[in-house]
Amino acid sequence: MPQKAPIALVGAGVIGRTHIDRLQHSSRAWLCAIADPTEAGRALAEAAGVPCFASHAELLAAERPAGAIVATPNATHVPVALDFLDRGVPVLVEKPVAGTVDDARRLAEAQAARGVPVLVGHHRRHNPILQRARQLLDEGRLGRVVAAQAMATFLKPDAYFEAAWRRQPGGGPVLINLIHDIDMLCFLLGEVRAVQAFASSATRGFDVEDTAVASLQFASGAVGTVMVSDTATAPWCWDFCAGEQPQYPRQPVNSHFIAGTHGSLSLPDLSLWHYAGERSWHAEMTRTQTAVHAADPYTRQLDHFVDLIEGRATVPLCSAADGLRTLAATLAIHDAAVRGATVALG
Repeated sequence: MPQKAPIALVGAGVIGRTHIDRLQHSSRAWLCAIADPTEAGRALAEAAGVPCFASHAELLAAERPAGAIVATPNATHVPVALDFLDRGVPVLVEKPVAGTVDDARRLAEAQAARGVPVLVGHHRRHNPILQRARQLLDEGRLGRVVAAQAMATFLKPDAYFEAAWRRQPGGGPVLINLIHDIDMLCFLLGEVRAVQAFASSATRGFDVEDTAVASLQFASGAVGTVMVSDTATAPWCWDFCAGEQPQYPRQPVNSHFIAGTHGSLSLPDLSLWHYAGERSWHAEMTRTQTAVHAADPYTRQLDHFVDLIEGRATVPLCSAADGLRTLAATLAIHDAAVRGATVALG
């Protein structure tokens, strides 16, 4: 039997626990150590039967993992990841890749200079549904993409906001939730060139937005709209529609739509609408649908990370440069909403 890759985890918070679970059930990797300064982190390490270190520096002094998962607070992602890259250790860095565009650029430049793999944890890219959508686009089944729409509407309970940082700028649904949808559109449609946006905190009255809308212009010439609200009683959200995680009740509706000159696609149901004959708004349209096997994107992401570690894959599905582009587009929504102006990227 091939040996499993020893993977260290830095940061044992909510998403860290998700990674622990996938590592414990993996046939290709195992959790070798945890770095976390909290009592909760030490308890998780004890339960998993692995050593716990107060910092990633202590972990690096004692262990030599094949790879590391960085699931610390956003502002620390890059300095932690850089320390691992300096030791030649590949990293899976949770989203957002960094707290600022400048930090994200530092990581992308370091990855390019060192040649050590960096995978950014935009896990939806590993979903078979999204990969099939990308295939349909690459095959030209939609013709030239002209427009897209993404919705992320859901209701967070009051208890969610007991943590003070969730009521402060940077802790709202744009950076926490909508960034996933921005990354999906970047994965499918390419680079965002300009953003216009509005944001509101009228419902809860916190210092952070609870609702936002934005218009996106892509380098391809396509345009898109995105909407997010964590104060809405509504089912139009990838987490509800795609059934990726069991803690969210699945809803039989769609949340993402892509329109092209020769066809249009709804997601996650993968319905492709097109004309079988005459292409005209007076003609009947045909609907075809792809059924894909369900698969856990976090498990697939971990397998891809191991492929990168072992050299079976050389191109990360979400590289540091990809994470930089997604972060820049997402932060531009905040910037555009505050300034009331179009924000150009790149």
